[in-house]
Amino acid sequence: MIIAPSILSANFANLEKSLQRVSSAEWLHVDVMDGHFVPNITIGPLVVKGVNTLSNQVIDTHLMITDPYKYTEAYAKAGSDYITFHIETVSSPIELIKHIKSFGVKPGISIKPDTQVEAIKELLPFVDQVLVMSVEPGFGGQSFMHSAIDKIKFLDSLRKSNNYKYLISVDGGINEETSKLVKAVGVDVLVAGSYVFNSENAEEKITSLR
Repeated sequence: MIIAPSILSANFANLEKSLQRVSSAEWLHVDVMDGHFVPNITIGPLVVKGVNTLSNQVIDTHLMITDPYKYTEAYAKAGSDYITFHIETVSSPIELIKHIKSFGVKPGISIKPDTQVEAIKELLPFVDQVLVMSVEPGFGGQSFMHSAIDKIKFLDSLRKSNNYKYLISVDGGINEETSKLVKAVGVDVLVAGSYVFNSENAEEKITSLR
């Protein structure tokens, strides 16, 4: 199981210390929001560049923005290892996948709670990660939506039957209990924000997710 603490819940007054608290995690998840696709504004490429200088962990940049193609290059050059975009924001997803790959970055695709797996089914052979949102994107600290479980099951069955290589990631309301539910149906990557960073012992929370 890959643990990806979401730095949306980190302490930006002392980001270096916050990242040190989650140093045992394999990945760091960076939520980029533009105030249009979701009702919040968060992190630009300079923050990703800063995170890259402070950590050797894999950086998974999640673009919750209306024009991911426009900003792919900036986030790639800032140090992203994965760039994940939302199917709901693009008209030519295969072109964006190629664009992401052109920078040596692994492409991921994400679906909101009201978007079905069928919307991305034809793209699955070409991506390295599928991110299932188990909350409405935009803010941390929300409760897990159990409708994500059936989507994860379906993605896992498609992966097995077609020998696809993508990782299945889940983001939203992840804690010790919900992590067990999604692990049982095929999840590879757990994105957790407030559950990890709002704890006095972040490493203990990471261990509990494993």
